[in-house]
Amino acid sequence: MSHFYRLVVSCPDQVGIVAEVSSFIAAQGGSITEASQHSDLQTGRFFMRYEILADSLGMSAEALRSAFEPVAAQFDMQWALVDTQKRRRVVLMVSRESHCLVDLLYRWQVGELDCDIVGVISNHDDMRSLTEWYGIPYHHVPVDPKDKPAAFGQVQAHIDQARADCVVLARYMQILPPALCQRYAGQVINIHHSFLPSFAGAKPYHQAYERGVKLIGATCHYVTQELDAGPIIEQDIHRVSHCHTPTALVRFGRDVEKAVLARGLRWHLEDRVLVHGNKTIVFS
Repeated sequence: MSHFYRLVVSCPDQVGIVAEVSSFIAAQGGSITEASQHSDLQTGRFFMRYEILADSLGMSAEALRSAFEPVAAQFDMQWALVDTQKRRRVVLMVSRESHCLVDLLYRWQVGELDCDIVGVISNHDDMRSLTEWYGIPYHHVPVDPKDKPAAFGQVQAHIDQARADCVVLARYMQILPPALCQRYAGQVINIHHSFLPSFAGAKPYHQAYERGVKLIGATCHYVTQELDAGPIIEQDIHRVSHCHTPTALVRFGRDVEKAVLARGLRWHLEDRVLVHGNKTIVFS
């Protein structure tokens, strides 16, 4: 597999950013294999993502970071340089709906997701045999409604022990406490089974049926302290009609949820998602 460095940048927009960054990389002998830019005309913010062939540079990621610092300072950049040889460590969380977990584990096994899945956490024991079949540690953490802090203390301990870079709520049906959301801000991805901002909260397909909608959807988003209101990474829909029952909507929705979550996680792992306020720029 090819070895790349990914340069991700957000800064105030002005003339010359692309030229300066590209000239810097060229001066190091770097070969840019993929380049994406976006200027937000409403906020005056500029966003950039470059993939650079690491072998063309002849220097470590740390050395490249040090060399790039004057350029970053010149343009007041928020930036990161990611070495693709350092694989992200991912923890999955699930309750009793298995479709998203099954899909992600399969995609990981066949190499579609560039990460190491280092654990699965659940408030039920249903998915243990499936998870352990893949050779992944399974942590059953029941959530007592009368003592949720104790349960989420255990959840946090498992995440920290796994040294996770990313947590995926693959239909985990418990609300994370604010402290946990804040601790892992920008690292927790959720799949919500509706086309947000419509039908937030519980049983969205039943809400959609009662409302008589003509399409249903799913939303992959970052988790924040406000329920189902974090920056949206990816969405998709499936058209429905008056003849479809709530059961049919749930069945259609599962297919959409799997695809949307997989795309959202893949883009996150590939550093294609830049958060700006409560929105995202996705270089898909």
